[in-house]
Amino acid sequence: MNHVIRTVRPDEWPRTRELRLDALRDPAAPVAFLETYEQAVEHPDAVWQERAAGFSARHGTRSVQFVAEAADGGWSGSVAVLVEEAGREDFFGGTVERAQGHLVGVFVRPEHRGGRVVGELVGAALDWAWALEDPRLARVRLYVNEGNPRAAAAYRKLGFAATGGSVPMAGDPSAKELELAVERP
Repeated sequence: MNHVIRTVRPDEWPRTRELRLDALRDPAAPVAFLETYEQAVEHPDAVWQERAAGFSARHGTRSVQFVAEAADGGWSGSVAVLVEEAGREDFFGGTVERAQGHLVGVFVRPEHRGGRVVGELVGAALDWAWALEDPRLARVRLYVNEGNPRAAAAYRKLGFAATGGSVPMAGDPSAKELELAVERP
C-alpha cells in the first residue's frame, strides 16, 4: 500500500488524538510510551489542539509530527521529532551536549508493520532534522525499552546504533530505556 508521508496540520487534532489513543491501546504500549491510555483519554480538547499545532510544520518550529496517510485517507502511523538544543536540559534531566533531534511517539498500526511505513516515517523525520540550519543537528536519537527487541531491530535496520547510554524506565526503574542514535551523514 502506498502512503503519503506528511506533517500534521493544526486542524487535524481529532485525528492525532485518535491515532495516539490507538497507539496507547497497543499491547506494546507499556514499553513504548511514557503515557498511558488512561492518562491520555482524560486530556481536554485544548491539550490535543495544542499538540497538533505544536507539531505542525510551520516556520521556526522546533518539533514536527509526520503521519503516513494511506490512499483512503486513513493514517497508518506517525512519528514526531523534537529539537534538543545544546546546553539545555533534556527530557531526562541531563544536559544536551550538542544540538540533536529526538524521535518520540513512533507508532505504526499493526496491519502496516513489517513493511515500509516505519522506514518512510523515520526517513521523513531524519530529512527534516538534517535540513535544519539553526541549530544544525549533529545526530538524531531515540530511546527504546530493553524489553522491545522488535522495535530495536527495526531502528537498527534504519541506521540507528546503540550509544551505550540508557535511562531508567518511568514507573519501573529496574527496566532500562536504551539510547540509539544516528549521526549526521
